[in-house]
Amino acid sequence: MFMAKAKEATTGSTIKYFPDQFDDEEVLYVFRKHPIVMRRGIIWGSLALLVGPVYTLILTYIHESDGNIPSMNFFYVSFLASMLLSAVLFFPSWMSWYYSVFVVTDQRFMQITQRGFFHHSVVDMSLSQIQMVNYEVSGMTETLLGYGTIMMQTFVGDLVIHYLHKPQHIQKKILEILREHGVSASASPVNQ
Repeated sequence: MFMAKAKEATTGSTIKYFPDQFDDEEVLYVFRKHPIVMRRGIIWGSLALLVGPVYTLILTYIHESDGNIPSMNFFYVSFLASMLLSAVLFFPSWMSWYYSVFVVTDQRFMQITQRGFFHHSVVDMSLSQIQMVNYEVSGMTETLLGYGTIMMQTFVGDLVIHYLHKPQHIQKKILEILREHGVSASASPVNQ
């Protein structure tokens, strides 16, 4: 869906990677949050996988004395139902992660956030509004899993983005893009 620096070879026109992209705008960098943001969906989906087998196990112990234990076909059907329930519980988390992206173009920075099926929000700011870009990795979990927080100081306020994968690389890339386009933004040291 989002790719950087591509031109359509046959017509010479710029390919639009998102609906709000301007005709003369080029996508330079796209990134998203760390997959850790899907943890709630992963936990509920994993627990849902156990529903069918545990139900079959309970029926087996209840009906053990009368010999009316569930068949293997019953087990497979209950496990298939568990897999379906697991997918239904996990899908909204995955969709929110996958369709929530950050786009840096040659003109602006955009934060596109998808929450569930029906909530979509966009934060859009000009590159010239960004004054400072900092990152922070705090704690053992963030250090071991490689995620952290980016803080962008702008003319209109601070933009804080949590759970970004490899924030030091993202900060460096954003600062490079800003310098290439004549924006004098800086990075100040943040306690780690």
